Amino acid sequence: MSRIGKAPIPVPGGVTVSLNGLDVTVKGPKGQLSRTLPEGVTIAQDGNSLVVSPASDNRRSRERHGLCRTLVANMVEGVSQGFTRKLEIVGVGYRAALQGTKLVVSAGYSHQVEMVPPAGVTFAVDGNTTVLVSGADKEVVGNEAAKVRAIRPPEPYKGKGIKYEGERILRKAGKTGKK
Repeated sequence: MSRIGKAPIPVPGGVTVSLNGLDVTVKGPKGQLSRTLPEGVTIAQDGNSLVVSPASDNRRSRERHGLCRTLVANMVEGVSQGFTRKLEIVGVGYRAALQGTKLVVSAGYSHQVEMVPPAGVTFAVDGNTTVLVSGADKEVVGNEAAKVRAIRPPEPYKGKGIKYEGERILRKAGKTGKK
C-alpha cells in the first residue's frame, strides 16, 4: 500500500467537498475545482477528512492510490490557500510589467512578449524583475509559470534569463583567450 495514499486528507473549515462516484468537486474561498479520478480507487469522506483507498489489490489500483490522494489534497489546498510560483528575471534590460491582466515581458527580443492568463490564474509583478503566478489549481499555475520561463530560459554562461526562485543554474566556463 502507498505510504502517501494511506494518509487522510484534512478538510479545513470553509471548504466543502462533494463526491459523486469518482467525480470530486471542492469549493472554497479561492474558487472551485473538480476532477474525475481514474478507475481503481475509491474516495470517502470521514467527518472532516477524506480517505482515498485502492478499489482492489491489483497493480493498477496500487499504482494510482498515492497519485489520486495527492491530486485531491492539492485541490483542497488550492481552494483554501492557493498556489504561487515566483519567477526572477535576470539580465540588463530584461523586465516585466502588467497591462491590465496581461503580462508584458521584455527579454532581449525585438518585440515584447505578451501573455494573457487563463481563467483562475493571476499574474503579479514585483519591482520589474519578479513575476508571481498564482491561482487555485496547482497544475495550471505550474504550466503558466513554465510558459513564462520558456520566454527566455536562463543561459549557462552569464545566467541571464527567467528562472524560478531558488533555481540553481549550472554555469559553464567561457572561452579562454589566446595568450
